[in-house]
Amino acid sequence: MEPSPDGAATILHADLDAFYASVEQLLDPSLRNRPIAVGGGVVLAASYEARSYGVRGGMPGWQARQLCGDLLFVGGHFGRYQQFGDDVVSVFHDFTPRVERVSIDEAFLDVAGAVHLFGTPADIAVAIRRRVRDEIGLPLSVGVARTKHLAKVASQVAKPDGIVCVPPENEKDFLDPLPIGLIWGVGPTTERRLHDSGIYTIGQLAKVGSPILGRLLGQKAGSKLAALSVNVDERTVAPLARSKSMGAQAALGRRDVTPDLLRDTLGYLADRVAGRLRRAGLAGRRVTVRVRFPRMRSVTRSVTLSAAISTTLTLTEVAEGLALSAILGNERETEITLLAVSVSNLHAEHSLQLELPLDSRAGPRAAGSEPTSALEAARWGVDRSVDAIREKFGRTAVGYAGIALSSADRVPEEFRQLAERGDGSGDLTRAAGRQFPR
Repeated sequence: MEPSPDGAATILHADLDAFYASVEQLLDPSLRNRPIAVGGGVVLAASYEARSYGVRGGMPGWQARQLCGDLLFVGGHFGRYQQFGDDVVSVFHDFTPRVERVSIDEAFLDVAGAVHLFGTPADIAVAIRRRVRDEIGLPLSVGVARTKHLAKVASQVAKPDGIVCVPPENEKDFLDPLPIGLIWGVGPTTERRLHDSGIYTIGQLAKVGSPILGRLLGQKAGSKLAALSVNVDERTVAPLARSKSMGAQAALGRRDVTPDLLRDTLGYLADRVAGRLRRAGLAGRRVTVRVRFPRMRSVTRSVTLSAAISTTLTLTEVAEGLALSAILGNERETEITLLAVSVSNLHAEHSLQLELPLDSRAGPRAAGSEPTSALEAARWGVDRSVDAIREKFGRTAVGYAGIALSSADRVPEEFRQLAERGDGSGDLTRAAGRQFPR
């Protein structure tokens, strides 16, 4: 692939508009031009007609109905979402091999090496958008810019169903008047903190500078936002590579720390992460837990095990120990807002499991100690049986009691699995924050 000319705007961010709702309207023409929402108890996605009333992903269903009396909820066609998303990515690959898919409905493209075949980056954006509309039937917004950050911002400005190209010489004029909420990584909490300090636009953010932002948001987050506000972003488009880690997180609002909260939340996260590891044929030795307290302060704890694991119960036990360590080390904090679990130092699972003895007899073990190979082998066998049943009958068909019987209002697992193909974004990510309500 030819390198991108210095300073050229050759990065595209392509984002399907209101993806899940748009697919539902495509499959059922009677839903077109009507306010619809995918979900039920929680809005997982809303059509643009519903958004005009203020309906948003992550919103409780009762609140959405209050905002829009004509709102129609639909259940969702999970398998078709994956099919449509894959079909769109296939169109991207017809123009360039440098495609970085970041979720089921969005991707970055580097078209520097394709301009001699298909014209300017703007021409390529027009051609991709036309093909997705004509061949697949879905609306697509595209941003074209010099960096990934700016391309993503441009695609959000282009919505719905448009194209925005930002030449290098116009970057500052384009960015400065835009709201800070368009910056990649600025969520509602960060946005409120910045608003409280009188910062509303990206231009204002750029003038504040890194030291002040560091005091407001922490050094790492402050430095990152200061750089993005002036479009400093060194990341390149990276086609899919083998995962270096797998993880999941749960936003909790502000919750008092209780054993039940830790057990339910970490058990659920471990079930998701371990299941993804097994589906990929991987196991990992390093387990990391992140606990976020109010005021955006996070504490991380990690441990490297003597053998790689991929079992749900073992990952749950290790994660609970790490979370307790983080909380006990911060006794003044009585509330938490987020829990995250990840597994890294990954290896092929099959080669590790062959080393484990098949004798499942194992006595009790001390709290905090690693499982014996016999116990881990027995748990691996149970998990594989659970995986097989879920594969045939659906994820809710079987599970560990503490997870399956929890009353938490979680996003349906079919949606969760679609999001976990990438980093998760848009409506589904916001809805994911409602896994463990008060």
